[in-house]
Amino acid sequence: MISSVQGEHGSMLSNGSIHCSNGTEEKLDELRRLLGKSDGDLLKIVSIGAGAWGSVFAALLQDAYGQFREKIQIRIWRRPGRSVDRSTAEHLFEVINSREDVLRRLIRRCAYLKYVEGRLGDRTLYADEILRDGFCLNMIDTPLCPLKVVTNLQEAVWDADIVINGLPSTETREVFEEISRYWKERITVPIIISLAKGIEAALDPMPRIVTPTQMIQCAAGVPIENILYLGGPNIASEIYNKEYANARICGAEKWRKPLAKFLRQPHFIVWDNSDLVTHEVMGGLKNVYAIGAGMVASLTNESATSKSVYFAHCTSEMIFITHLLAEEPEKLAGPLLADTYVTLLKGRNAWYGQMLAKGELSPDMGDSIKGKGMIQGVSAVGAFYELLSQTSLSVLHPDEKKPVAPVELCPILKMLYRILIKREVSVLAILQALRDETMNDPRERIEIAQTHAFYRPSLLSQP
Repeated sequence: MISSVQGEHGSMLSNGSIHCSNGTEEKLDELRRLLGKSDGDLLKIVSIGAGAWGSVFAALLQDAYGQFREKIQIRIWRRPGRSVDRSTAEHLFEVINSREDVLRRLIRRCAYLKYVEGRLGDRTLYADEILRDGFCLNMIDTPLCPLKVVTNLQEAVWDADIVINGLPSTETREVFEEISRYWKERITVPIIISLAKGIEAALDPMPRIVTPTQMIQCAAGVPIENILYLGGPNIASEIYNKEYANARICGAEKWRKPLAKFLRQPHFIVWDNSDLVTHEVMGGLKNVYAIGAGMVASLTNESATSKSVYFAHCTSEMIFITHLLAEEPEKLAGPLLADTYVTLLKGRNAWYGQMLAKGELSPDMGDSIKGKGMIQGVSAVGAFYELLSQTSLSVLHPDEKKPVAPVELCPILKMLYRILIKREVSVLAILQALRDETMNDPRERIEIAQTHAFYRPSLLSQP
């Protein structure tokens, strides 16, 4: 089923902000021409997955281009049947009543009463239902514009021109394998923009990282030239509230440059880059160390000194790993550190680490958390550990002067693996990893990476 979006053609957007139309229609027309769209033929964009970033991304497009109904259709798919519990419904009601623009919008759409009934427990609300009204279950405090929601996957994707992958990396392969069945009769090849930040490790026939874009290519049979990755140092709710942000779209030049122009907004600047897989991997790597940062912050009562010690060690490990993965790792330093910084400040992975340290969550509860969605850093810890523990990738240990697996020079990664994956030590053990008097100066780890022929192109399935 598809819901409709009500709205006027005026300049006031549903979230209360003022829409600037200068050049917007021209950008839309330019992309339509590139895709061979004739008059009356809609440019169809669908976002798959309705987590915080996927929902915000769809809402940004709806706010920017939704007024041009004769030229573009923007929809979002999510699975049906997910109910909203009573406490979340009560909180949602408080958010609605704190925003006059949202309150008026719901009253005008005759939708307010169901939220009253949801708060009272007289009605069960559903995630796809509230998304139609502009509320993401993983981001209740940030009302979005109303969205056209599709709960049938085949209906959502079968004729889509551009598909946004807003799924967690752990669900990407399965969903796109299903999508591939609906695309068997397609004549044109769709464009896919992946927002997923997570990785898998494949060990056979050789150790390598598998990224969401590679999963999509394999599962759906779409050429890699038509698959792009978009990422950057950003927090979804802040972007929708018009905080200035940067992002980078990576992939083949044919599509990345026109899409960067199409996606760019005054508060959301999109650059482009050809290095698809490496940027994608870096987006997953920072989530690993963000979880540890949250643990340290909570366990030390937000000690600036302890957090800085952790930052020194975790960034040295990230630089070390980057030298294994990238031929020119220095080009990634800025984007990687920026993305790491924002995740440490306000990301869900750092939050998850804090909740573990406070005892409000435990690893046994899994990595899909109510109100937050999938904590991608957990699976990434397992993937990076498995990959870097392979003896075929051995490097020379600086003290023992013998070959060791790369993970042996990454004590924080090792400890996170023991805490989150093996679950053989408590969260307190992360402090032990920092306070080990035998730990090498983090500068030495960077020097090791910089002075050896570390680069292993096979890790990213490069020739």
